[in-house]
Parts: sequence; C-alpha cells; structure tokens
Amino acid sequence: MVKYMNETLKQIQQFHGHLGPYAVIGFRMGKIANEKLGSDPFCKKAVVWTGTKPPLSCIVDGIQMSSGCTLGKGNLTVKDEGVPKAHFSTKDGKQFKIRLKNLIQNEIDTTVTEENIINYSECLFEKSDTELFDFY
Repeated sequence: MVKYMNETLKQIQQFHGHLGPYAVIGFRMGKIANEKLGSDPFCKKAVVWTGTKPPLSCIVDGIQMSSGCTLGKGNLTVKDEGVPKAHFSTKDGKQFKIRLKNLIQNEIDTTVTEENIINYSECLFEKSDTELFDFY
C-alpha cells in the first residue's frame, strides 16, 4: 500500500484533473512506448481504441502525458471502440500493441469507488507491466 502520492502521480493528477486508475493505465502505456520506441514524441504515433467517453477515455490523457503523442500534434488517433488498448509505431516500422488485462479492467470497473480511487490508483501505479498488460 502506498502511503503518499509520489511526484509522478501528482503530475498525472494535475494534468488529468484528478487521479484515477485509467489515467494511470494510460500513463504506464505511454511510458512503455517511450522505452520501446524512444522518447521523441515526433518520431512515433499512437492509435487508441478507448473511445471518448469516461472513464475508459481517461487512458488517452495518460498516454498524451507520458508518450508525447497528442491530439494536437496529430500523432494520436482515438477510435470509438471502448477497448483499453493502444498501438504505437514509428516511421521506421517499429511497433507494438498493448492491452489492459481483462482481469485488471474488471477489477477497476467493479471495485473502484469515490472513497478508494486514489489509494487504488496508487497501488495500480506500482504493479509490474506484466501484471497490467498483454503485449501483441
């Protein structure tokens, strides 16, 4: 259990407007994209299948914050399919797809409340990539 909010979580909260699990998930997805494809936001693009309706669309804010792929730069596209997955690619053909594990999505959707959202998001932030995501 995390006893205090670290600086990264504070930044997610400030960028997104509140700290929630799907913003944390998006942040983690974008961070992985930077590790796999490089941190230059002009050299990669993202397609996200969340749609634009919260809470699932909160993933988009997390991805924008950490990957640098943004709607404004035109290197982020949001598809309206209601699925917590993203495809990241570079101009030179490197790519990967990432999807939130069904178990984690179900846990978020069934256990997060207004009372536990911050603590849950902090704990989610600490989980390993393999606990949270499937890669394909």
